[in-house]
Amino acid sequence: MSTSTPQKTSTSTKIGVATATIVGMNAMIGSGIFTAPAALAADVGPAGILAYFFVIPAVWFMALSIARLAQLFPEEGSFYIYTKQWAGHTFGMITVTAYFIGLLIAMGLLAQVAGIYLQVFFPSMSAYVLGIIVLWALVLLNMFGVALSKTGQHILIACTVFPLIATTIICLLNAKLSLLTPFAPHGYLSVLKATRIVIFGFFGFECAASLFNIVKDPQKNVPKALTYSIGIVGIIYTLFVFSLITCIPTHLFGGALTALSKTLGTVFPNHPWLITFIGISMLSAVAGTIHSMIWSSSHLLTLIVKKVKSKSIAQVLKPALKQKWAALVVGLGIFAACLGLKGAYVFFDLTAIFLVFAYTMSMITLLTIKEEWKSGQNVKTILGIITATIIVIFAVEGLIAEITKLF
Repeated sequence: MSTSTPQKTSTSTKIGVATATIVGMNAMIGSGIFTAPAALAADVGPAGILAYFFVIPAVWFMALSIARLAQLFPEEGSFYIYTKQWAGHTFGMITVTAYFIGLLIAMGLLAQVAGIYLQVFFPSMSAYVLGIIVLWALVLLNMFGVALSKTGQHILIACTVFPLIATTIICLLNAKLSLLTPFAPHGYLSVLKATRIVIFGFFGFECAASLFNIVKDPQKNVPKALTYSIGIVGIIYTLFVFSLITCIPTHLFGGALTALSKTLGTVFPNHPWLITFIGISMLSAVAGTIHSMIWSSSHLLTLIVKKVKSKSIAQVLKPALKQKWAALVVGLGIFAACLGLKGAYVFFDLTAIFLVFAYTMSMITLLTIKEEWKSGQNVKTILGIITATIIVIFAVEGLIAEITKLF
């Protein structure tokens, strides 16, 4: 999961398809992919790779629909503006708030993951404590206006892509096809249930969909860029997970909240320096993603406060209009999610429920526009809503199962 917010630009500096594709990839490729392989191995088996063949088209349908919304309603406010068109102010606020909460929950998981990867280097300390230290250090950086520079953004994407590619190559060179059997030990329905885990690695595509202000000939090139970026990211993710499944026995994965670098160290004890470097890159990717998401979530919070119509509530929330205090509120929200939610699956389920709900509420707007039906654009919108609904249904089912375990 990653965030990269495209900025408006002048006509003379608008970008082409290739650059737009890279922007889209930067928005999607994030540290969320590092939590998926262990969960898929445990819950689905090798058949977990099939979940990507469902999620990739689903993300594509949703991305094209949200991109169309961004073209039709270019005002600042995204999910609020989109939903408001058909459901009014209140539902617009519910939608954008759901999106905001989904981001906080996702970052709560990433904070835990940061602690787990850092514990590899500080084994005597609690992973929870380390994760909280990382979180508040990044919150403070945001409060004092320390943002990632353009160079920092390039380093971040390099830190994310390097461990994906390096791990894929190492594992494919040591692949054992015998590990693909039994292929679906938990049944093929488990593949659909795993979609709420897989989509976690694609969240951020909604940023890539809002490219109409910065792309040349956007009607033609934005859909192309989205198709290319989602396709490339999908291939990278699929190969990454496939390489791990064909190289690492299921019982060695540990849980979804086990450092993947630690698992790789067990499988490849003869390459300690490379595995350590991969681990550092993974930690950098997780920390960098949290840092970027705190900034973008702070900006989103200020937007939500501006849309509040109640003067009394707006007055209470007024301090959040300042980036410094907005970052603090975001930090408190992530802190609450990090401490209050237990188990990776709860994070997967809640993130999928809140974020995909926001996507769906927004996409419904396109169904209320006659021109969209006449042009045939709504075929993709309907498919996006159907696939989104399937993912949410299994996320709700998974959440109920996790709650049931508590009792």
